[in-house]
Amino acid sequence: MATRMKLKLKTVFVLYFMVSLLGLVYALMQLGQRCDCTDHDLPKDRTISRLRGELHRLQEQMRKSEATKQPQKQAAKPPPPTIFVITPTYARLVQKAELTRLSQTFLHVPQLHWIVVEDSPHKTPLVSDLLMKSGLTYTHLHMPTAKDRKLQEGDPSWLKPRGVEQRNEGLRWLREDRRAQPGSDNQQGVVYFADDDNTYSLQIFEEMRNTQRVSVWPVGLVGGMKYERPVVEGGKVVRFHTGWRPSRPFPMDMAGFAVSLKLVLNNPEACFDGEAPMGFLESSFLQGLVTMDELEPKADNCTKVLVWHTRTEKPKMKREEALQAQGLGSDPAVEV
Repeated sequence: MATRMKLKLKTVFVLYFMVSLLGLVYALMQLGQRCDCTDHDLPKDRTISRLRGELHRLQEQMRKSEATKQPQKQAAKPPPPTIFVITPTYARLVQKAELTRLSQTFLHVPQLHWIVVEDSPHKTPLVSDLLMKSGLTYTHLHMPTAKDRKLQEGDPSWLKPRGVEQRNEGLRWLREDRRAQPGSDNQQGVVYFADDDNTYSLQIFEEMRNTQRVSVWPVGLVGGMKYERPVVEGGKVVRFHTGWRPSRPFPMDMAGFAVSLKLVLNNPEACFDGEAPMGFLESSFLQGLVTMDELEPKADNCTKVLVWHTRTEKPKMKREEALQAQGLGSDPAVEV
């Protein structure tokens, strides 16, 4: 009974397999036959061919148009006015450090010409080498301070004005250089007096760049105060916030103003007076150039401090001197 049942199942399975196989073969034969659908696809093929031809024609027209099209000449943008920075400097242990820091600030200022004037009877290798490697446009000058005007060891910094001869030498060179290059473009620019120990925000240079006569702004950490500044009302400078002799014609620091190059060139006698009373050096230069009413307030109406009258501490060399006395001092050939 069980054997007969197994035989019937086997027969059913074989029959099912054969029928399925025949169905599969029939389906494959049907797929392999060619479909006569040319009449249906012909209009579509013609449309595609026509569109391709139209696309090719448009592409050719675009290529020819691009080939014959003249490039539009853009108007050359004039360069910004040059900032001529006059920096007096003198030999001391921190000189290279100060000039290095300052030069690397100037590298970030476009269209800047650095005029470095050494307080020396000749150009020194230290400053010459530093300027050559600075990557800046520069002019290297020298002018020694007269002996009777030099500060002596131990003198307070305010006793005699410093950098007078050097700033005047920078102005002399600038006037001669511009005179040798005639043309209105050579009168465009601004002159700024930047001491080598101050700290400058990059923004201050963009503030001064379009100075028409004399532009002014606050200076931080100066005159025994947090800042000194021109006080502005209605867009005009009306007085100065300063702690010492506010009655001076222009009671502000050297770092607090810039002068139009054209104004400097048109006033060849304008210079710094080395005999001016203490605190009047800036006034001695500005008095012949501008009135208070003509001053141009910058730095958000003189409410922002963008330059600081910092000073590097004089290094203490007691240990160096002790070693030198023993013949063990630092190698003088190593430039500091």
